[in-house]
Amino acid sequence: MTKSIFVDPNEMRKKGEIKFENIKVNEYQKKVKDVTDEFSKDDFKRIYRDMWYIREFETMLNLIKTTNSYEGMEYNNPGPAHLAIGQEAAYVGQAYDLTIDDFSFGSHRAHGEVLAKGLSAIEKLSDEELIKIMEEFDEGKIYKIIKENTDTDDVKEIARDFYLYGFLAEIFAKETGFSKGLGGSMHAYFLPFGLYPNNAIVGGCAPIATGAALFKRANKKKGIVISNCGDGAIGCGPVYESMNFASMDQLRGLWEEGYNGGLPIIYNVFNNSYGMGGQTKGETMAYDMVARLGAGVTPNQMHAERVDGYNPLAVIDAYRRKRKIIEEGEGPVLLEVITYRFTGHSPSDASTYRTKEEVTAWEAQDSIIDFGNQMIEAGICDEKDLKDIELKVREDIKKAVKLSIDPEISPRMDLDNHPELMENIMFSDEKIVNRDESRTPEINLEDNPRVNAISRKVRSAYDKDGKAVSKNKTFQIRDGLFEAILEGYKNDSTLIAYGEECRDWGGAFAVYRGLTEALPYHRLFNSPISEAAIAGTAVGYAMAGGRVIAELMYADFIGRCGDEVFNQMAKWHAMSAGVLKIPVILRLPVGNKYGAQHSQDWSGLCTHIPGLKVVYPNTPYDAKGLMNSALRGTDPVIFVESQKMYDKGEEFEAEVPEGYYEVEFGEPSIKRKGTDVTILTIGPTLYTAIEAADKLSEYGISAEVIDARSLVPFNYEVVIESVKKTGKIILASDAVTRGSHLQDMASNITRLVFDYLDGPPVVVGAKNWITPAHELDHTFFPQPEWIVDAFHENIMPIPGYSPSHNFTDTELIRESKLGV
Repeated sequence: MTKSIFVDPNEMRKKGEIKFENIKVNEYQKKVKDVTDEFSKDDFKRIYRDMWYIREFETMLNLIKTTNSYEGMEYNNPGPAHLAIGQEAAYVGQAYDLTIDDFSFGSHRAHGEVLAKGLSAIEKLSDEELIKIMEEFDEGKIYKIIKENTDTDDVKEIARDFYLYGFLAEIFAKETGFSKGLGGSMHAYFLPFGLYPNNAIVGGCAPIATGAALFKRANKKKGIVISNCGDGAIGCGPVYESMNFASMDQLRGLWEEGYNGGLPIIYNVFNNSYGMGGQTKGETMAYDMVARLGAGVTPNQMHAERVDGYNPLAVIDAYRRKRKIIEEGEGPVLLEVITYRFTGHSPSDASTYRTKEEVTAWEAQDSIIDFGNQMIEAGICDEKDLKDIELKVREDIKKAVKLSIDPEISPRMDLDNHPELMENIMFSDEKIVNRDESRTPEINLEDNPRVNAISRKVRSAYDKDGKAVSKNKTFQIRDGLFEAILEGYKNDSTLIAYGEECRDWGGAFAVYRGLTEALPYHRLFNSPISEAAIAGTAVGYAMAGGRVIAELMYADFIGRCGDEVFNQMAKWHAMSAGVLKIPVILRLPVGNKYGAQHSQDWSGLCTHIPGLKVVYPNTPYDAKGLMNSALRGTDPVIFVESQKMYDKGEEFEAEVPEGYYEVEFGEPSIKRKGTDVTILTIGPTLYTAIEAADKLSEYGISAEVIDARSLVPFNYEVVIESVKKTGKIILASDAVTRGSHLQDMASNITRLVFDYLDGPPVVVGAKNWITPAHELDHTFFPQPEWIVDAFHENIMPIPGYSPSHNFTDTELIRESKLGV
């Protein structure tokens, strides 16, 4: 079933021109007196009050950072404080109409975003809803503290105290913070109010927010998504990748009715004219106005607009108009919101890169002062009313500070005495079949050609007489993966898969072949060639409540999405103190035959990063069982696959079961029993080791071959028992030797069974070279003879054996001097 898109050469070659529409700049010019029929007096006062909450909150943080004191309370906060004093109107205007069904993602400079979103939610929720949220969040711990330290029965006031305190305790790294102090200032979240995590990486939230919008579109969920960043983030590639991903033609032209339409997301750029200390317009950027960029993404120019963020009413108006566009399926939207921060990048920044005159000019138009004057001019209130609001806000902030700096009320996590507290949140280790049981999985397997073809295959590499079955007739690793993924699709209504060439091509290595006929477009689709968007959107989709199989065509391409994998996918479960689940399976095929940039085993890079589970199956039985486990779990899994292995049949189990089963993560598998030496392998060197074991047996040496198959987690007990028996171990993989995961394993094995070893573990890996052409693979990747040579030269001389490869200590020293 192929796409019904005809690329017409006559149309493509026809002469013409591209036309652009005018992009509006600061069109909204109304003031308070002009809109008294649209807002009540209380509405205006709330806008003013919320701006003051943000101003006073950040003023307090600035004072604590620079003087270690606020309102007579002494405290030292060594953590970050990226302030945005001056930008309050932009934040409050954005959040004014947002509901808890609208998800907001932000940047490292996000105190205002966090406060505005929460204060807006509190106003919209009923007392009953607020009490329920406070009672249920973290088992009511924060709510209990607030109730014990308040003299009011006003639920909304209690909720504001709850929110201010929980956020500030988080900034101060207290266990009573929203993330138990593990997220801090730059990673705050509060899911009950639709506030999703802010991000310390500039532009980092763009692909994650896009994934959340994808979740809403693919699962028919209410609300829109806001991706907030500063103008400096416009220099980051993943931001552009995300905008394109959210605008793909297929969303409108190929996705089914009810699921079609651009993603429901607003890319909101708070333009304060500086990216840290670099001035964007005039120095580091080329766009002149951020809104201009919309013209480079979609024919409708992303409905881009520049809005005066010093006027909260202008921002409210823009969001009301843009929401209608999104609800009509015409998203995404790009908004440039003009604002300015009076303070530097952080309290330690002296702002030497800008003049005092410039800062003074913006301060003279301070949005809070100006809005207050407008309210007086319109007869909404008088000077005393404004001062009362300001003083009440200051008292609320003082309460939050007093509670959050008290070590008895607000302790830190006791990781000195209880390191298990952190250990317990690195992974969820949960099992969930369907992440949204309110929906039925959409799939059609009637007369599916791939299912029918697999049903005729022999589920072992050998027939009942022990003869090898031809490659085309045997059940292969790709078939095992297919069956597990199909099972996931049948059970989890939220499961989607995407990557480059996943749909009509069936995946670059035919794992998805047959799913095109079984699944609607929104469950399996081709992504752009945008690795950062592929990995980042997967994180956001999972974070919002779904499950994703994302694929990078080659493991080498992980370099193009390193942040999204290593800083985002790996960390959010722990940074949220275990609340956010990230069930992403990132398929990572390790290439061969295609040279230095397409044939590298980078599994070791993934094992180095805490928070990622890493598996590497090499048999059909293990591939199916491990994928089944991954698709029931709620943790991020790097699922490494060797392109050498896709057509391998099952050589170790009697056959691959047709039904459902799981292979537990962490358990290595003994593939051949032996008594004289242990060979522990990662990846396709399993088969190299089997050949080496055959050669060793010719010299009367019995080798036990163990396939790690799971790298993180890993149970050493199986290896320990083997080495206690053999006294010797060789470790082998296709990864280059230097810095490989085998080196960690060898070190740990030495420590764990030192008294049983006849000599040190020997690591056999690929050369520390670039990967050569396929015709020269044998000079680069471990060969069976290398393993035998390593045994002969490093463990025990084999009588009558002549090695072909130099594994001596002298050679190791020589190569290390050369850096190879």
